[in-house]
Amino acid sequence: MNEHEGGEHAGQEGGEGGPLVSSDPSVDVGETADEVTVLESGTELERTIDLRGGLAIGVGTMVGAGIFVFPGLAAGNAGPAAAVSFTIGAVIALLVALPTSELATAMPKSGGAYYFISRGMGAPFGAVVGIGLWLGLVFASAFYLVGFAQYAVAVLEEIGASALVVETVPFLTVLGVGFGVALTVLSVFGTENTTKLQNAIVSLLLGILLIFLVYGSLDTLGLFGRETVPEQFLPYGPFSVLTTAALVFTSYLGFAQVATVAGEITKPGRNLPVAMIGSVCIVGTLYVVTILVSTSAFGSGQLATFGETAIVEVARSYLGLPGAIAILVAGLLATVSSANASILSSSRALYALSRDALVPPRLGRVNLRYGTPHVALALVGGPTVVLVAVGRTEVLAEVASFLHLVSYGLMCVALVVLRQSNPDWYQPSFRVPGYPLVPVVGAIASFSLLAFMQPLSQAVGVVVSVTALAWYLLYARDVELKGVQLDA
Repeated sequence: MNEHEGGEHAGQEGGEGGPLVSSDPSVDVGETADEVTVLESGTELERTIDLRGGLAIGVGTMVGAGIFVFPGLAAGNAGPAAAVSFTIGAVIALLVALPTSELATAMPKSGGAYYFISRGMGAPFGAVVGIGLWLGLVFASAFYLVGFAQYAVAVLEEIGASALVVETVPFLTVLGVGFGVALTVLSVFGTENTTKLQNAIVSLLLGILLIFLVYGSLDTLGLFGRETVPEQFLPYGPFSVLTTAALVFTSYLGFAQVATVAGEITKPGRNLPVAMIGSVCIVGTLYVVTILVSTSAFGSGQLATFGETAIVEVARSYLGLPGAIAILVAGLLATVSSANASILSSSRALYALSRDALVPPRLGRVNLRYGTPHVALALVGGPTVVLVAVGRTEVLAEVASFLHLVSYGLMCVALVVLRQSNPDWYQPSFRVPGYPLVPVVGAIASFSLLAFMQPLSQAVGVVVSVTALAWYLLYARDVELKGVQLDA
């Protein structure tokens, strides 16, 4: 065992009929009943996230760039056929979501991709993925919080209240940091509070988007008498569809966050696959309809001139100033929900690393009153607000996408490895249809998309991965996790 595995966790003996626990913090005894996940210290992560909450995490994380950033950029690259690009992205996401669903029902534990890969492929791969997910989600959280502050200022300007923006202080930074602290503190006080907030935000967000998209779709069909912009569906050729698919795939980096909090999902055998697969289908449909409505309103050429605010101008064209304000509010909600879900998921990745002693075990301490990993949350919220204060988060968001794609590809590989080795404890309640084709194609597609990313993002992603591997070799090289039983 690793010399670092001794910790300050006091073990308890399981009495007759009681939960089996261990004094070794690397051992996750992990009873996975529908109500709780029992930890080695006798404390619990309560299963308080139901199917609606799981869908809210998946949808809330993904509904962001695909609607509020990419319509103008994607239409400029591929025209109306950008809808096909989003469809391709959804198909690739499903090719990963299906294997992830099988792994999650076999191992419904906090940590998601890290936990699956470490058990299927070993601790070195797990360390690279786990540390990568922790940092990647910190980067993404900072990006979302900066976006939230920008949308908040845009809303104030649109309603004529820009005077409320205090110019003598860095208003964007203060707003982003303030909400980052607030979301972290809320997560410490209980996962149930976080999921309630997530459910409310996503419900309101989807309500606004559905009104806009239904109206826009009816207008596109000519029911309101306005002529749509005539345009060739594939103006820039078929290759543009593929390159645009690589660009917009970052919109789908979110469904796996559901698996990261698998230790807190109720009825994991049913709710985990439904939440992951369902969130991809819901979001993919929203993206495709958004592109069709947007290109119908202006045409891809003019839409591209609006850049990252194209969707606001589309809403303004349909519904006037109220439409523009409504979409800005929706963008505000989308960034909050994405940051909220990312902070929650990042802390669970770090928590899982600590349970396996790949990082100091004290990082996995669970607050006995609230049942949340408060130390891990502090190590997510703290760096996040620092990055918000520093700014320059755009590159970090791309690095987050790089690290996610690495984990997605390795999850597909881990599924094949576990199917081939077939350990006794691997008994998923959901099995991937079309095995082994689905996970093999999912892995190839995930790794292939890395080649389309910016060189700087690729370089930083590689540096993070190499650093994580070096940490493992220096700190925890004698930790063995491949094929480890869940209850031993």
